Amino acid sequence: MIIKKIFDGDFDDEIHNDFVKFSRGDFKDRYLIQGKKQANKWAIKTGPEFVNHVVRYFLPKAGESVPVTGIISTTLDIADEATFKIEKVSQFQGVKKLILKTEVNPKEILGLMDKYPKAFFALSFKGTDSNIKIRAKSPKAGKSGKEKDGETVADFCTIKTNDQKFLDDIFWGIDKGWTTLNVSHEIKIDGIVYPRDMTGMKPAEIRKESKRKGILIRKVNFDGKCSERETSLLA
Repeated sequence: MIIKKIFDGDFDDEIHNDFVKFSRGDFKDRYLIQGKKQANKWAIKTGPEFVNHVVRYFLPKAGESVPVTGIISTTLDIADEATFKIEKVSQFQGVKKLILKTEVNPKEILGLMDKYPKAFFALSFKGTDSNIKIRAKSPKAGKSGKEKDGETVADFCTIKTNDQKFLDDIFWGIDKGWTTLNVSHEIKIDGIVYPRDMTGMKPAEIRKESKRKGILIRKVNFDGKCSERETSLLA
């Protein structure tokens, strides 16, 4: 998962694409995760930042023909490239929503995700050992969850699974055996590293190619036990 990659110092294009939207400042309650142990599965909720990662991980495991519902949200014209049925395309303030209620081969979705990594794939589906429910809406800028009793809680993506690899990836660095868990992240951007040669570059291109410099703080509370870790960030 993307947070683990940052702590491992693996700053690839996936991380850079996730952080282009950040400017200088302090961004609290990001990449929210909540987990609860159930009888034979784990119930997990996350903020919208994890949506594409969750879809990319679980969709190939769901079979060769998978019923999916939800939306693909993007500012680009990608509807004509879809090889699956689209119920409707709506547009508001430059953002297009491709509404899906169909069966797809996972490779069709993954192909679009590879080509358009900044599009938002809010898709719900079931697999043999997992159930993925994602809100069919575009995430609100600057919000990672909803306010409840003075706290920000994850409510965008709901996962029920016993996939141990996924659990190890998303709950990395946390002692096993927990029953309830909350994870949040604070992102502090204190500098922008611009491209070396900006001659002839448009402002949008400069923003896209620039890297964000700062620190990432990971806050974990499992079964009432709290801990924090931080690492440097250059994405």
